[in-house]
Amino acid sequence: MQRKRYAPGHAGPTARTAVVLTSVLGLGLGLGLTGCSAGAPADDVTVDAKAGPAAPVVPPGRYRTLFEPCGSVPQATLKDLLPGAASLPDAERDKAYRGTASVTYDTDRRVGCTWRADSPDTSHRLTLDVERVVSYDATISDADRAQSVFTAKQLEAGIPLPTTAPPSPTATTPPATTPPASTTGTMAVTAGVPLTPPGRLPTTKAPTTGATPPGSADPTSAPTPTATPTGLEPRLLDDLGEVAYLDDALSRVGANGHQRSVSVVFRTSNVIVTVSYREQTTGSAEAPDSKELQEKARNLARLLAERLEE
Repeated sequence: MQRKRYAPGHAGPTARTAVVLTSVLGLGLGLGLTGCSAGAPADDVTVDAKAGPAAPVVPPGRYRTLFEPCGSVPQATLKDLLPGAASLPDAERDKAYRGTASVTYDTDRRVGCTWRADSPDTSHRLTLDVERVVSYDATISDADRAQSVFTAKQLEAGIPLPTTAPPSPTATTPPATTPPASTTGTMAVTAGVPLTPPGRLPTTKAPTTGATPPGSADPTSAPTPTATPTGLEPRLLDDLGEVAYLDDALSRVGANGHQRSVSVVFRTSNVIVTVSYREQTTGSAEAPDSKELQEKARNLARLLAERLEE
């Protein structure tokens, strides 16, 4: 049988079929690649949809600035709080009523003022501190941060947090027993006798224990005044700001002098106001009256709370 000649440039049926198949496959692959490329954004959208919503940013505090402290107390109120100023020469009296501003580097964050007037037997001092608390955590509001600062002040003053639930039976205090004497040199505390915070007098008069041995000094021989009358102890207040407390402490000054310090602290939103009122007596003057000082300090605190609402 005679074979067919090979002619360059001419493809037979088999070759043409291969060319067509190659073209179809190439087109299909191209379409497939195009489809994959077009599907990438859809996959990205699916991934983004699975992400949770952005954390909400808490609103800022109610207060952005603070009032001028030394001019915030009316002169009529200062005359009541500083009775000794009335007998001072005109220049000294005016200076006492003007007060002395606290040193501060940002008057939008913290301000304060102090007034003082002395007389031969007594001296009075009034201190005002106003702090605007700012939270630098986007998830904690300024007011919540201010509450944390207020709680720390309250606990430092020795005023416990309010109890919201009865104590657990497992937390019941065991019966008091007399502890054994310490072998390390520390004095043992007799069970049932309350401890007095440093700088404060006990809340009751010291009992008479008998005659003092000759030649020895008895530190309790002088009469001990009641530190804080019943009903006027340091406590929480429910008629001032959002939260408030009052602290009252009496201490001795020198041989016969006494000093009573009353502090009223309250919070309104992200601002904390502290009113500290102190009276000191010398010589034979009686110890400062707790009720009188507390009323004066609370009245001033109410006035300042109203000032914040303006």
